[in-house]
Amino acid sequence: MKYKLLTIITAGIILLTSCQSKSQTEKAGDKGSTAQTIQTAGSTTTTPVDVSKIKVADAKTILARKQVPILCYHQVRNWKPTDGKVGKDYIVEIQNFKDQMKMLADSGYHTILPDQLYAYLNTGAALPSKPIMLTFDDTDMDQFTVVRPTLDKLGYKAVYFIMTVSIGRKGKFVDYMTKEQIKQLADEGNVIGSHTYDHKNFKKYTGKDWEEQLDKPTKKLEEITGKTMTEFAYPFGLWNAEGIPELKKRGFRMAYQLSTKRDEKDPLFTIRRIIASGYWSPKTLSNSIKNSF
Repeated sequence: MKYKLLTIITAGIILLTSCQSKSQTEKAGDKGSTAQTIQTAGSTTTTPVDVSKIKVADAKTILARKQVPILCYHQVRNWKPTDGKVGKDYIVEIQNFKDQMKMLADSGYHTILPDQLYAYLNTGAALPSKPIMLTFDDTDMDQFTVVRPTLDKLGYKAVYFIMTVSIGRKGKFVDYMTKEQIKQLADEGNVIGSHTYDHKNFKKYTGKDWEEQLDKPTKKLEEITGKTMTEFAYPFGLWNAEGIPELKKRGFRMAYQLSTKRDEKDPLFTIRRIIASGYWSPKTLSNSIKNSF
């Protein structure tokens, strides 16, 4: 009964109200030393950045910096007759996704990862021209089979927020990435972040929820990737100030919501993203990026 309930909950979340980036350090060895990735046309170069030595800036300084566009994707597949109007908002069809990514590349956008964003927000460190962050939520298999090769061709990297309940599962509506695929994404220079166990509303956490939704998923993802989890994405984009200390206590460095106003005290834990709608053409996406950030 529990398994069936989780399956139903997961499928419903994915289709109707899904929440909505190498910001991680090695668990062993030089834990504070990471690589800042800067893309040029069709290639990737890395410059070492020691984020462990970065001092967190005051909120006013962080809020004063120009926001970096961050896109949030869920499923990337062709629409089905059974997909509802709301569900289609979270499902970007394959060719449209490829066209959107080509638009970004043709427009001169360079993908960045959380280490770069963290350094920029706290110290004003330089970013590549027209920086953008691509994030993908909920562990969907198409993120490996469709998204990964599409981004590879452009020299782009991304952040994948994993919901651990779904790892390796095959569902009625969608299949999910395996542990091996998640590790491969991390090994190839992408970032793996935490997206809770089963997408429970962050604003409702009490008691054992912190262990079930944060501690256990973090441990599992660190075992899979061999890297420390430092990035967190709120389910549904919903957050509350009372829960932020719990994220800090567990070593998270930044947390991502959706498009609501950032917290004036903890902007690093209320970083804005916008959902890339399945209804948007590349031109509409371009306009939305400019208007939203």
